[in-house]
Amino acid sequence: MSTEQMAPPDVAQAPFRPLRFGVTQVQVRDGPGGVHYLQAQQALQPYPARLTDRLRHWAQTRPQRTLFARRQRVARADGSTALGDWETVSFGQAWQRARAIAQALLARELTAERPVLILSENSLEHALLALGCMVAGVPWAPVSPAYSLLSADLAKLRHVWQTLTPGLVFAQDARYARALTEVVPADVEVVLADGQLPARPVTPFPALCATEPTAAVDAAIEASGPDTIVKFLFTSGSTKAPKAVINTHRMWCANQQQMTQSMPVLAEEDLVLVDWLPWNHTFGGNHNFGMVLYHGGTLYLDDGKPTPALIGETLRNLREIAPTVYFNVPLGFEAIANAMRDDAALRRNLLSRVRMFFYAGAALAQPVWDSLYESEVRELGMRIPMTSGLGMTETSPFALFVTSPDVRAGDLGVPTPGLEVKLVPLDGKVEVRYRGPNVTPGYWRNPAETAAAFDEEGFFRSGDAVTWIDETDVHRGLRFDGRIAEDFKLASGTFVSVGPLRTRLIAAGAPYVQDAVITGLNRNEVGALVFPTPRVRELCPLPAEASLHEVVEHPAVLAHFQRVVDELARQATGSANRIARLIVLAEPPSLDRGEITDKGSINQRAVLTHRADTVDKLYADALHHIVKPRA
Repeated sequence: MSTEQMAPPDVAQAPFRPLRFGVTQVQVRDGPGGVHYLQAQQALQPYPARLTDRLRHWAQTRPQRTLFARRQRVARADGSTALGDWETVSFGQAWQRARAIAQALLARELTAERPVLILSENSLEHALLALGCMVAGVPWAPVSPAYSLLSADLAKLRHVWQTLTPGLVFAQDARYARALTEVVPADVEVVLADGQLPARPVTPFPALCATEPTAAVDAAIEASGPDTIVKFLFTSGSTKAPKAVINTHRMWCANQQQMTQSMPVLAEEDLVLVDWLPWNHTFGGNHNFGMVLYHGGTLYLDDGKPTPALIGETLRNLREIAPTVYFNVPLGFEAIANAMRDDAALRRNLLSRVRMFFYAGAALAQPVWDSLYESEVRELGMRIPMTSGLGMTETSPFALFVTSPDVRAGDLGVPTPGLEVKLVPLDGKVEVRYRGPNVTPGYWRNPAETAAAFDEEGFFRSGDAVTWIDETDVHRGLRFDGRIAEDFKLASGTFVSVGPLRTRLIAAGAPYVQDAVITGLNRNEVGALVFPTPRVRELCPLPAEASLHEVVEHPAVLAHFQRVVDELARQATGSANRIARLIVLAEPPSLDRGEITDKGSINQRAVLTHRADTVDKLYADALHHIVKPRA
């Protein structure tokens, strides 16, 4: 059901804030065996040979403009820290410090065989080191902080180390001491932004910034080009060990130009982002970080996050800094939608300049969408276009983008200019594959996985399934149809399409369902494991100190999910899309077991593997809080 059908009439009739879409027409040609090839009619315009050129350009033409800003850490009397005023780095300052850092890296003879490993959340030092690496032509690899700070066995961090063999490691502070001690060999230099380590010498980050640049820096810039490796980004490693995706200058620059042509708003005014998305993921680290470099924009580093403990900081920042476009995951938009209902200051500032919202990573539940629209209409008398698309680490990431503000959850749109899309019938679905300048050449030191990732025509196999939004109008583009590897058959041989079913369950259970895993492989019927949001506690009268186990088994919670499964059963057309049994889980998804990434994405296969006993009990009726449809 569309947003217009679901929203109240006054909201449904409200106009959208004007937003121009760059690609509205596509070309389709047929291939053998039901294959189709799809590309934008708009050609990809020229782009620079390296992203370094854009940084240098803005440093020369607008040196005083703020490039990065992050709140300062202020020490409290009790020894804790608070977030104070904004500390800023201009384009001119960033260029000077990047050249100094580049000289320090060149003196250490670092290369792609001995790159820089970054163990840090988003920070000014992290940003400057990345720019220094880019100027020097030395690849860097930002690694999920959770691999160091939350993992019990450090297994993924050890795998990253063995894959890359870094020549230098940067860590933000002594919180990373255990990871540095247990994983990094004693003969590898460690650079710290703050503090010291008790058991080994470290190089203070300011020492890199104090290095005097020489002509070697300019020579390194000129020696780099489109095929130079800029960085390695690791896949989530949810089904296999994380793979190091090679990112080149060509990929990054081409993708930024593709984004500009698909989203002209990026170049129509001075760009301002307020963003928490981690730089070890392609969404935050390539899409958004690269965006401000390409367009001479400003990135305010948001130390908040869509979690109960940290969302307050995000809301604080959005009350103060007005972004021109805003990117987040659905959980983040849900928290913002909830807050905007009663927070006039948030509505006023966040909506004052923003031209476009963009979500990715999961489905955006319809009630969240409607709530955002209601707040926007109340404040502005118009709606902010909510956009989305599809991409992946291997495509830099931008690949597909919607072509209209009249979008539904799951709509992906059309290919960005210069990208060829191949639609291949596979296992009862249609897989989308990519070929273009923004697609990775492969995985570092992993020729077998690289070979398996590309088909006979050189298209990257995404594993994502799609359908047409409207088969009678190809210009509307594609719609998400789940991950091919997640789909399965029931014991009856009936094929279950996991993606759409999971999306419907999350929407029906909103705002109390964070994510869900669909079960039923070789079983007689479909089931579901539900991970609840913190708001599930609102459904029952238990005190705040009650355990989540007590909450999810409370009659009021079970009654809510009884209504959910009953409604879904009424909508079902057969066994393949009828959830016949459901439980709400008290144990959150585990990072160590690969059930979740630090961006919050759930991996279906990993959850099913590690919770096989729970699945068995679900089908054996051995859990007393199983919910089954009464219909």
